[in-house]
Amino acid sequence: MPPRLAGVDEPVGVLLRAWRRRKSLSQQGLAEAAAVSARHVSRVETGLAHPTPEMILRLAEHLDVPQPERDRLLLAGGYAPRTPVAPEAADPVVLAGVRDLLDAHLPHPALLLDDRWDLIDANAAAAELLVGCAPHLLEPPVNVLRLTTHPDGLARRVRNLPQWAGHLREQLRHRAERTGDAAQVALLAEITGHLAGLGVPPAPAAGPGPVLVLELESDGGVLRFVSTSTRLTGPADRAVAGLHLETLLPADERTRARFARVGLGG
Repeated sequence: MPPRLAGVDEPVGVLLRAWRRRKSLSQQGLAEAAAVSARHVSRVETGLAHPTPEMILRLAEHLDVPQPERDRLLLAGGYAPRTPVAPEAADPVVLAGVRDLLDAHLPHPALLLDDRWDLIDANAAAAELLVGCAPHLLEPPVNVLRLTTHPDGLARRVRNLPQWAGHLREQLRHRAERTGDAAQVALLAEITGHLAGLGVPPAPAAGPGPVLVLELESDGGVLRFVSTSTRLTGPADRAVAGLHLETLLPADERTRARFARVGLGG
């Protein structure tokens, strides 16, 4: 039997050590097989070093870890699976729970995104944010970062674009550097180009901390939202592991009143 991998709540180093011990390999033996130093293997196992997805997969390869368990190792390390399961393939009960999370935020917008900021699902209020966006940006898969920074998307409506987009770009930069994901690297280059064309400087503007304020122009005046993000961690269903819920809550009375009317059908 393989070692017991208790979901993704245990650190990736602990899980890798369990596989190594199951294979009766020393740290030195694994290091030689994977062409890395024994010191690095030790640091990964003890949590002193955070492995890249490539390192996780290299060690897993030499430990002969089955593919489904390799994906669980990646999740434990904070990365998306390399053989992802489509969210729509999730257990219906799990999907219903995720839908309840989205609808619980009504009448305010809530979106379900994957690690590349592709839109998986959204509640009805989110449609209010997309007014005026070019149709080609709304063809699946809709990428929220592209939609936010593209001149034919939301960019020209965002009053605090340097702060808002700058923060999002830095989030993507850190994610791309951490994961080495080619799609994230390409998206970073793309949105940097969009922002440069709009005159947004490459350096992130100082400003919002963990809670962001989005100032969005609308036909009823400027709407202000507080943005929060909640990551779905350690679910039993791998199809929704790694997704995160983005919510936009009203930051002033005008915005609250606007979406209250939308919720009432007005």
